[in-house]
Amino acid sequence: MKLTVERILNYRVMEKARVLTCRDKAVEQTVQWISAIEMPVENFVRKDEVILTTALGCQHDPEVLRTFVQEIIDSEAAALMIAVGRHIFDIPAEVIKQAEEQQFLIIEIPWEVRFSAIIEEVMKDLNGIQDHEREKTEKVQQELLQLIMTNADLLRITRFIDSLTGSAVMVTDRTGAILEKSGFTRQFTDRWQQLTAEGGFPLQQEARAANRDPLLQRFQLVAIEDEHLLQVPVLQVAGEVQGYLYIMLPKDASVASFLTRYRIQVLEHAATAVALWFSREQAIEETKISLRSDFVQELAKGEFNSAAQANTRAELLGYDLSLPYICMLAKPENLQELLQQRKQETAVFTYWNRNMVRYLEEEIYYAARHLKRNVMMTYAEDRLLIFLEVSPGTESENAVNFLDFIDRRLKHLLPEVIISWGIGNRHPGLAGFAASYDDAEAALLIGSRKKGRGQRTHYEETRIDRILLKLAQSSDMQEVILSAIEPIVRYDQQRNMDLIGTFTTYNQYNGNVSQTARMLNLHRQSLLYRLRKIEALTDLSLIDPDDLFLLDLSIRTWKAGLNVSNPDINSR
Repeated sequence: MKLTVERILNYRVMEKARVLTCRDKAVEQTVQWISAIEMPVENFVRKDEVILTTALGCQHDPEVLRTFVQEIIDSEAAALMIAVGRHIFDIPAEVIKQAEEQQFLIIEIPWEVRFSAIIEEVMKDLNGIQDHEREKTEKVQQELLQLIMTNADLLRITRFIDSLTGSAVMVTDRTGAILEKSGFTRQFTDRWQQLTAEGGFPLQQEARAANRDPLLQRFQLVAIEDEHLLQVPVLQVAGEVQGYLYIMLPKDASVASFLTRYRIQVLEHAATAVALWFSREQAIEETKISLRSDFVQELAKGEFNSAAQANTRAELLGYDLSLPYICMLAKPENLQELLQQRKQETAVFTYWNRNMVRYLEEEIYYAARHLKRNVMMTYAEDRLLIFLEVSPGTESENAVNFLDFIDRRLKHLLPEVIISWGIGNRHPGLAGFAASYDDAEAALLIGSRKKGRGQRTHYEETRIDRILLKLAQSSDMQEVILSAIEPIVRYDQQRNMDLIGTFTTYNQYNGNVSQTARMLNLHRQSLLYRLRKIEALTDLSLIDPDDLFLLDLSIRTWKAGLNVSNPDINSR
């Protein structure tokens, strides 16, 4: 139901009006509003608005009137009604031609017809239409709320929205993962999943001319190849995006023609209903998360008394412990730094950190779904603890594919976040979860100290460091290491000469002074001075194989960051 210019022309008050241009267009031209204005137009005219004017200010100048009419046309008004008999007596032929060429309605009304009488009739019709649409949308709102109150699943809600809009509907979470859909083809959803998997989400808004209608500005138009969708954010109470509602535009429809006032209101109610569904599911999920978190931590710590007890808990939570898993630890390294760069108060860090971790969890779950892997996860001690399902014999490949997929997504979505990873081995049985966790913890610790932030470390890569760890646990070994390395560490701290780095490079090039000097960008005599200083400080000879081995072993142990007890050395 809509008001058209044709209906307005049939009012009794308009019986003496004359349509000067585009008479046939009056039948289909929609009217959303009516107002009376004079020059200047500026931005006072909205789309599909009927304009009443006396042409006051045109001063019988056809060129001024032509400019005035053009501004009305450019504003996408529905029609222009000009009162003749006082300020203007005839509409110039060039103005009529101008409007005809641009398919714009100009209507001549006698001076004695009051603008207020026309406005009253139009507003009566518009209010009637709005009352009718309000009743329809209130009914829609009640039906949507009834679906929520009766715990309807998202598929029923999506199909209901589809029936109301007459177009395909899809609901995603904020990562772009499809939660439910109605009316979309398998081919389209496959393209969608490929796009989101490649990090192409959120979708890019299609460039288009700014729309003057404030109702239409609430919707974003996005394109996937030759398909166009309207994107409606689903918001939390705090205004954060929980997910998105997508509506496929028909092939021959523009945004303006598709988004009638009724559809706009339906989609607003639909977004609210989906937000309520998200909130309901979130409340349920938070309870599950708490239970799952406790369960995953107990698995990692080996706190179950029997496999039967663990399996019973796992089944209740939807887990299958009979599958092979490896443990992975992910440590976000710079969340507080990022918050400080944004000049936010430190007091909001806890809230911001929780949201960032939740976002990372969503990406990990998304990766697992995409790769068709089961995953068990929790966040504890500033780390994400993940048990990932793997295939026996290809555990390392599974882990690499999983992390590569996450990295591709995060480089697009959260490029500034630095994450360090520790990956454990697979171990059989219930005790294997705790053993794999210990592996991952050792790998994360050693990798962070040896490689720095933002690196992946597999437990298998840490064999030498673990040997050093065993050696360093001996008090005799600690004494030997400290006696060898402490003098040069102190010297480096005082003189900033980097004797440690000098020796490491020298040993790497098997004692070749020329190659070492080139690599360190040092003069040969400067390098020789440093080497003599190392021998003097340690009382070890760099040409004695035993002394060379002892110094290399001591530096490797120190670099691994293992439990060497000297505080000055550890602080370096």
